[in-house]
Amino acid sequence: MTRTPPSETPSRRTLLRWGAAGGAGLALSPLAACAGPTGAPGPGTLTLGLNRSLVSLDNKLNQFDAAVTVQRAVRQALTAIGPDMRLQLVLADRFEMTAPTTWSVRLRDGIRYSDGRPVTVDDVATAVRMYADVAGSFILGLFPELPEVEATGERTFRLHTREPVPVLDRLMANILITPAKDNRPEELRSGVGTGPYRVADANSGAGEYTLARVPGYWGGRPPVERVRVRFVPEESSRVVSLRSGELDVIDTITPDSAEQLTGLPGVHLEQTSGVRICQLFYNFRKPRKHPLADARVRRALTYAIDGESLVRDVLTDSAEQAQGVVPLSLQGAERTGRYAHDPSRARQLLRSLGADGLRIKIIWESGEFAADASVMEAVAEMLKEVGVRADLQQFEPGGDILKWRQGKGGDWDVIGNGFPGPTGQAVTMLQAMYAGTAEDERTGDAFMGYVVPSIARRLSDAATETDPAARDRKLAAAQHTVWDTWPAMWAFVPKTVLARRARVDGIRLLPVNSYDLTAVRLEG
Repeated sequence: MTRTPPSETPSRRTLLRWGAAGGAGLALSPLAACAGPTGAPGPGTLTLGLNRSLVSLDNKLNQFDAAVTVQRAVRQALTAIGPDMRLQLVLADRFEMTAPTTWSVRLRDGIRYSDGRPVTVDDVATAVRMYADVAGSFILGLFPELPEVEATGERTFRLHTREPVPVLDRLMANILITPAKDNRPEELRSGVGTGPYRVADANSGAGEYTLARVPGYWGGRPPVERVRVRFVPEESSRVVSLRSGELDVIDTITPDSAEQLTGLPGVHLEQTSGVRICQLFYNFRKPRKHPLADARVRRALTYAIDGESLVRDVLTDSAEQAQGVVPLSLQGAERTGRYAHDPSRARQLLRSLGADGLRIKIIWESGEFAADASVMEAVAEMLKEVGVRADLQQFEPGGDILKWRQGKGGDWDVIGNGFPGPTGQAVTMLQAMYAGTAEDERTGDAFMGYVVPSIARRLSDAATETDPAARDRKLAAAQHTVWDTWPAMWAFVPKTVLARRARVDGIRLLPVNSYDLTAVRLEG
């Protein structure tokens, strides 16, 4: 069993423990460095500390898990995924499949935006068109096809698709509605929506927002008057700020932080099973003669990774090794296999395939998953043991890694990537990652260049199957086929964890790593 390699510099865990051991006096230094102009939040203000910069309250391009909580507080969709991954109606009060390729929808009566304008069917039709015109959209990849909107009345319309899309009601939970007059095909910086909060102040460049309660919100008066959103990239600063009371909630915390915060007076942890898969995904844009274009080489490299050690020693049991190509908690997920650690076999296979002495480049964006840098450093050491040299390149949040993912920034071999399951259905994650086409790839929208026409056809066939049992059988077969292509060097499913001050109540953390801000209360 390979042990996690020591780091030449103090580890994140060590640094965090230094902060905890130093007590309040030591904690004040980093806290002061990140303190806002108003200091600790007031009794009616909830302050959230995000680990990634929220550049807008639109989600056409920018949808990391925790951002959804804030985005939906301002902009809403026709539906949402609620507790137990059940579908909830939001702006629609009726959403029914009336034929295999037709859905009948009705908007709630009397819903208005925060500036007083009414919500119209044209707003929905425009929103769908705008999402279609965005290049590199995470949301777009979830849809096998976007529906056409046919108005049938002032509040009613039909959604038409060419092929059946049985989970369209769940997919539409990701299309946030904006007044048609304001909507644009790019990510919107303004913040007019139907949600319980409006934008009172924004500095999107710094990822900071102040949200104010909307008088007369259609869903009832939210208990919290104001919400401040802050981007605090350093986890140690987020932890210290939570301990001091400057922040009320911090998201996506590492096992180190969870361990440090456990049992502290005034602090509580929220944890639930996750529907996000984190993976070391191969670059499928390699030339045919490149070693990584060979599935046998990709498989050989998986034997180098000691996943049990990574989960136990780096992720401290806050995750489970993946046993499929999507999390098993998703409806329709299939157990396809296990990652096995066998460095001798890795060396032998790589040598037999002429791939010994391989040098690879691994890239990732900070905050893509908890303990990302520690995982990458450990993986590089494990690869070194089988004769593979790994160069690591870490991107800062908000940087240009999207261009690299699309094959437009530079060459790379493996990317550390996290992918959510926002509908609770395996089919949408499979669609987004493994059903890419040559047409998608021309714009760089095929997931990491993964284009396997036979698999795309199988997934398309499953996705259009209206019988649930038959759909699951087809999906299961497709997942085994995907697994056999060895798309990832290693993958794991993290638990969803956030920390909150004791004065914050009512957070019902969902597996999709978001919660409903209208249910949150501040005590005392």
